[in-house]
Amino acid sequence: MNFSGKYQLQNQENFEPFMKAIGLPEDLIQKGKDIKGVSEIVQEGKKVKLTITYGPKVLHNEFTLGEECELETMTGEKVKTVVKMEGDNKMVTTFKGIKSVTELNGDTITNTMTLGDLVYKRVSKRI
Repeated sequence: MNFSGKYQLQNQENFEPFMKAIGLPEDLIQKGKDIKGVSEIVQEGKKVKLTITYGPKVLHNEFTLGEECELETMTGEKVKTVVKMEGDNKMVTTFKGIKSVTELNGDTITNTMTLGDLVYKRVSKRI
C-alpha cells in the first residue's frame, strides 16, 4: 500500500501529557495543542519523505523502509532508528523508548505513539 498524500489532523488524544513526558516545553505544548497540522507523505517504493507542518514548525524526515536512518523528533532531537513495514498498511519504528505505529486505512492515517503506559493517538484524513 502506498502512503503518498496530504493528510490533515482531525483529532488527537493525550497530546499534552505525552508532549510533557518527552520534554517539549510548556509554551510549545500550549501553542501546538489546537493546531490542525498537515502531514505530507511521498512514498516511492521503499523510499519515504515525510513533511509535518504544525503552524510555523516544519519537520522533514526521509528514510528507506528497513534501513537505518536518522529522524528528527518533535523535540528537535535527531535519533537513529529503522522504520519497518508490518503487513501492507503499517509503518513501525521505535526510538528513545517510544514505539510509533502509523497505519493507513483508506483515506485515514492513524499514528499511535506509546511511551511506557502513555499512549498518544493522532487521526488524520486525506485532503
